[in-house]
Amino acid sequence: MTISKVSSAVCTALALSTFVPFALNAQESTEQHSEQSTTSIERILIIGDFRARGVEDVAGSVSVLQGEDLRAREADHLENALIMAPNVNLASGASRGSFFQIRGIGERSQFVDPINPSVGLMIDGINYSGIGSAGTLFDIGQVEVFRGPQSTRYGADAMAGVIYLGSEPVEFMTSGQVEALWANYNTYAAGVALQHGFSDQFAMRGSLYSFVSDGFQENIFLDRNDTQNKDELTLRLNSTWLVSDDLTLDFTYHRFDIDNGYDAWSLDGNRQTLSDTPGRDTLDSHAGRIAANYSGNDGYVVQLMTSALWAKSEYSYDEDWAFEGIRPGWEYNSFDAYFRDREQVELEGRVLSDRPIDLFGLETEWLYGVYYQTRRQDLDREYTYLSAPFASRYDSDRTAAYAELQQQLSERLQLTYGLRWERYANDYADTRGITAEPTDSAWGGRLSLEYAVAPMRQLYATATRGFKAGGVNGEALGRVEDRNLEDHREFLESRATFAPEYLTSVELGYKAFLPEHSLQFQVNAFYSWRDDMQVNAYVERDGVFVTYMDNASDGTNYGVEASVNYVPTDWVRWFASVGLLETQFNDLVLRDGTNLRGRSQAHAPRYQAHVGGDFELGGGFTLRVEMDARDRFYYSNTHDQESSPYQLLHARLTYRVSDWELSLWARNILDEDYTTRGFFFGNDPRKDYAPETYVQWGEPRRIGLTARYRF
Repeated sequence: MTISKVSSAVCTALALSTFVPFALNAQESTEQHSEQSTTSIERILIIGDFRARGVEDVAGSVSVLQGEDLRAREADHLENALIMAPNVNLASGASRGSFFQIRGIGERSQFVDPINPSVGLMIDGINYSGIGSAGTLFDIGQVEVFRGPQSTRYGADAMAGVIYLGSEPVEFMTSGQVEALWANYNTYAAGVALQHGFSDQFAMRGSLYSFVSDGFQENIFLDRNDTQNKDELTLRLNSTWLVSDDLTLDFTYHRFDIDNGYDAWSLDGNRQTLSDTPGRDTLDSHAGRIAANYSGNDGYVVQLMTSALWAKSEYSYDEDWAFEGIRPGWEYNSFDAYFRDREQVELEGRVLSDRPIDLFGLETEWLYGVYYQTRRQDLDREYTYLSAPFASRYDSDRTAAYAELQQQLSERLQLTYGLRWERYANDYADTRGITAEPTDSAWGGRLSLEYAVAPMRQLYATATRGFKAGGVNGEALGRVEDRNLEDHREFLESRATFAPEYLTSVELGYKAFLPEHSLQFQVNAFYSWRDDMQVNAYVERDGVFVTYMDNASDGTNYGVEASVNYVPTDWVRWFASVGLLETQFNDLVLRDGTNLRGRSQAHAPRYQAHVGGDFELGGGFTLRVEMDARDRFYYSNTHDQESSPYQLLHARLTYRVSDWELSLWARNILDEDYTTRGFFFGNDPRKDYAPETYVQWGEPRRIGLTARYRF
């Protein structure tokens, strides 16, 4: 399929999607659906906002990837699922795609310096932002992708948006499922989920899942095919205790034990590596959360939440991607390893109205809350060319207060406005004597108008403001005295710190939930301004890299998003999502003096689409076919190399009998080559270290069998 055909298909799908709900609305009073097309469609509730509510009631762009769709795709991790949400991309540079971009905004890697995530990652209310490897999906009930600033709710970790994972809800009954999976590349997985109501007041749900695979690389020097392996164990426990009629306590515990290999980069640009010391990409974490909900007061509900997270990780790799002796006299040989410890505690208190009050003569729902987070991140780096061990400590304290009002201006018109003020105090120190204490405050918020065209159908206009903290370029400061970096010294010293970034976005949209037509639909257009936008860049000399964060003056991101879920008959379901995106820098000057004014931002493809259908074939058989498409995008802000556009085809044939479900599935059926990360520099001594593009390949053709038993 050519690029022009894909672009035409995307535009056609968008036009048709925009027309459908208005056409159905116009015909509703005069036309009845046939008996076949009265299949009910489930209303989707989101849980990642202040209040649980229908997705069509949210004045903003949010995609909900439900558990059944995740299982139908056999998605074991977020990297296999996020393309189902429009204008969402990811970057690998590790064993998993662990860095996320929403509408072209988000980090792509982390090395020496701590990062301030643009895209938040929340799992059962626990903040995992910056730890994307924790995005495993077994026993996840739904994934919610909030696009655009979510700072009123989540603060500085949600400038570009939030990805919220919610486990399957706890119910007061005994049930569960057992799952086993086999796939090519020596992939095996097994999981069990159980829930039980121990009394009328207490119930618990727990799940355990193990996933192992050789990965998709072959190390021809070591004669191994498992140097990019995956070995992942996930444990989730959730429980609910109805202490009294007015008090409910919810408990959560997570355990991630991820021990993956990292050997993704090939000097020959294929899936065959030459590394003599492959790296690792690991996560060893524990997290817990307690949430209390008290409704015994007249007119309002009190919510108290506290959570704690402990995470240890190793990120290491063979820096030369080769073996000693590949070209004697020209080669270098080095290994780089980053060992991180993270400790985090969060406290939050919130008061919400449970019935409207009269404020300024208007029916008003209200809420306010306070938030505190303390986070410590310790780094130990072991690197071949370090003259002494390197370690750093980064302590961050965040305090916030927020409030939101929702007022009914008329029977159909509703106004929502909220504000969050947040102050951060950071403390950085390392073994090279570099210290910094960046401290500042910022505010974000949202203002939206919602007009109810009809029940569960709304037009909305929203303005939001998000922010992320500034910081210090510790690596750049510590390297300015290096001998081989004399030419960069003055430049790096001028970028010792970087300022906070602000994102202002306006959005217009329409949403509809039409159970009588078995249709869910949403479309929106957005325009965003980035002020003092934080941009990751690097300087390089003789194969030595120094990364730093810089502030471009500003940038713009705008586009259109649409999705539809349609069940025309008892045996067919159609679904589709489309994202169109334009981005640009208005002013960014690189080390060589190049100004990127007008160029697109990195990892921001101009289009993205996901389309497919479920078909009941009879006799217990169901067929699912879906396609993903993504345009080319720049790998980095410091060079002009791009990925290639691609289209991936997936299918799954399922047979259901009694409580059993047996599935034969395939992802990337046509075995298309596509990339998830790219660099441009010289690293091959056989070519005199001439600069060239190096890429990390995405998932090849996957074929597997899955058996599930539910009881």
